[in-house]
Amino acid sequence: MPTVAPGIGVGPGVMRAMYALRAPRILALAVACTVAAVVAPAAAQVTATSEYLERMDTDGDGRVSLPEYLDWMGYAFREMDRDGDGVLAAHELPGGRGGPITLAQHRERLAARFAKQDANGDGVLDARELAAPPQR
Repeated sequence: MPTVAPGIGVGPGVMRAMYALRAPRILALAVACTVAAVVAPAAAQVTATSEYLERMDTDGDGRVSLPEYLDWMGYAFREMDRDGDGVLAAHELPGGRGGPITLAQHRERLAARFAKQDANGDGVLDARELAAPPQR
């Protein structure tokens, strides 16, 4: 299993999604989101798509809505934004480098990624779509 930090593994679906992001700054943020999600309080290591679905699906309907996706993937942003200004400055980014990224920019990119993951266009991600690499 690939790891994003010593002892922290992620499933293949997450790695495919992170690879699809391509941009280094966004990839670093995606890695940080994944790390924070995996090591969140009371969160055991997530190794299967069904576990991601279970944790992301806060209303228990068996699907992940855009708000659920944004909340899950936005956790690391909130944790990394040490001064709480809604902007990740270089000193708050992994590696201490890169241009600033606002919460709004981060959410827009996540929403675009969600739309690409939503292969059937129904506005939610099922387990199959969550595990699949994003469509281009």
